[in-house]
Amino acid sequence: MNYPVSKKDNTVDTYFGSSVVDPYRWLENDMAEDTKAWVTEQNKVTQNYLSKIPYRNALKKRLEQLWNYEKYSAPFKEGDYIYFYKNDGLQNQAVLYRQKEGQEPEIFLDPNKFSKDGTTSLADIEFTKDGSIAAYQLSEGGSDWRKVIVIRTEDKSVVGDTLIDVKFSGLAWKGNEGFYYSSYDKPKAGSQLSGLTQYHKLYFHKLGTPQSEDILVFGGEATPRRYIGASITEDGRYLAITAANSTTGNELYFQDLSTGGPIITVVNNFDSESYVLDNEGSKLFIFTNLNAPNNKIVTVDAAKPAPENWKDLIKETPNVLNAGTAGGKLFANYLKDATSLVMQYNMDGTLERTISLPGVGTASGFNGKKEEKEIYYSFTSYVYPTTIFKYDIGSGSSGLYKKSGVLFDPSLYESKQVFYTSKDGTKIPMIITHKKGLKLDGKNPTLLYGYGGFSVSLTPAFSTSNIILLEQGGVYAVPNLRGGGEYGEKWHIAGTKMQKQNVFDDFIAAAEYLISNKYTSKDFLAISGGSNGGLLVGAAITQRPDLFKVALPAVGVLDMLRYNKFTAGAGWAYDYGTAEDSKEMFEYLLKYSPYHALKPGTQYPATMITTADHDDRVVPAHSFKFAARLQEMHKGANPVLIRIDTKAGHGAGKSTAQIIDEQADKWSFLFYNLDFKTLPVILR
Repeated sequence: MNYPVSKKDNTVDTYFGSSVVDPYRWLENDMAEDTKAWVTEQNKVTQNYLSKIPYRNALKKRLEQLWNYEKYSAPFKEGDYIYFYKNDGLQNQAVLYRQKEGQEPEIFLDPNKFSKDGTTSLADIEFTKDGSIAAYQLSEGGSDWRKVIVIRTEDKSVVGDTLIDVKFSGLAWKGNEGFYYSSYDKPKAGSQLSGLTQYHKLYFHKLGTPQSEDILVFGGEATPRRYIGASITEDGRYLAITAANSTTGNELYFQDLSTGGPIITVVNNFDSESYVLDNEGSKLFIFTNLNAPNNKIVTVDAAKPAPENWKDLIKETPNVLNAGTAGGKLFANYLKDATSLVMQYNMDGTLERTISLPGVGTASGFNGKKEEKEIYYSFTSYVYPTTIFKYDIGSGSSGLYKKSGVLFDPSLYESKQVFYTSKDGTKIPMIITHKKGLKLDGKNPTLLYGYGGFSVSLTPAFSTSNIILLEQGGVYAVPNLRGGGEYGEKWHIAGTKMQKQNVFDDFIAAAEYLISNKYTSKDFLAISGGSNGGLLVGAAITQRPDLFKVALPAVGVLDMLRYNKFTAGAGWAYDYGTAEDSKEMFEYLLKYSPYHALKPGTQYPATMITTADHDDRVVPAHSFKFAARLQEMHKGANPVLIRIDTKAGHGAGKSTAQIIDEQADKWSFLFYNLDFKTLPVILR
């Protein structure tokens, strides 16, 4: 491979007396002309390589066939209408429809008309309680920065001005008067995408007034916090505010809007996570992991809301709890070995029933308004295409609402959970999916996917793209690594800061399990992960370059000494620690940081790094610098490439065309570098 020349500079940083060279620091300036030129040249090399893979076009055509079916979201009721999202098949963005009972659906909002190339997406929409007004957020090119437009639902006429520079925000309506939202001060010109976003501010926007007159409710100099969120109870009485400085742990506040009283502190530290789930008059229902790592639900009177007055309503169990409310009921959605177990409770904490699900997998939904008699939920697994069910709250019966139209026959495939042993003896669950009757001869193309961080739980979910691997006789394996939330906060903590190596050990042990049990071998094993999962892949190939044939790190956090210098990166310190914390923390980060752990003259797996020019969460500089250094250090014939999307961000809101192009390139690169000159199954 002839890679573009990546110039080097003389940048050196000093941490606790240790010098660390950073020769590709210049690539952090993603707006500079030399960076843009580097991106162009790298993309040329990558696209030239991919264009020579003989079945790339056939794979893309097959993905288009697989994607081309009607996709529906679960419906939800607002005012006199039922709303739902639908994509006809290959539309770039799903369209929001609405219908009245017994009438034909009509288009309410069509994001495909927001931009010519389909890269502007509808990121969120919130309705007033009576459904007469809606505020929706737009994301342009995948950016986390949003615009907010308010419309009257009857005729879709715009109310007031468009709000700009909104980021990491929900929208919480206060009657029909206006809404609460959160944002940061916009970074300076030239650093809009990479500039540090330090302090969140909660504002109230009154309809019909300019954004410049919005009232600061919480945050700012008085209470500087990195993440601030707001919600309002369904009866409109209480404003609940969560405030945090990292991605784990939050303070909790509330305000009685009926009296206009002050903002009251409920939890005054970041040692646990709590939020207001619901209320009955002055009785608050709070979801929390305070003294309950697997979560519980408590009640408290708003007059004395401090934790010492909390009373357990649904106690902590060995299974991790998530919760929602609908129809005057509590729905406890437990994780049992990373799969769903759903129970319905009365508001007094009495168990009414365990809900019968279609199988072992992931059920989501179980939220709705208090007056609802029926709600909708979705169910999915690695071999069960996402299906929507209608649930009768009174009787507990479920009925099929929308079956997936994807071209996939679940009867031909199987998905099973195994438990393997990590380096330190910890048992780790993993779900392995493949065709029935798979021959365990060590020659099956296998993709091992992982994440392991931020208390994120990887639960079974169907992927249209993964059909490509499965129908070619491949194996898809997903381990539930430490750092995730599958077994609660203790499991999460076991993969953070000075214990982060546990995550990489768990992943490497998963690979070794697949090899020792003859699912695959080193020559047929690929690994992938995105964001924190991109860090996982980067660490895995720098620690065990011999173990994998192909690596696909996506939008990864790859420079662990400087991740906290960009956008909201400082908020990830709870999981990672920072190089400034202590000499010990610096040395620990330096040892596993993928960018720094690369060694000259090493043969690394065939690697295709993916990122996007509008990623303002994990800035593309991580991937740029890692690619430049990997190309410098790598020895051998394996290609090490970077694929840089344009008009795309961290992942959300991508157009269907962008997704299919990226997936076609991913599978082409994977199969070609597992030495498949042709594919085992002829593509239809």
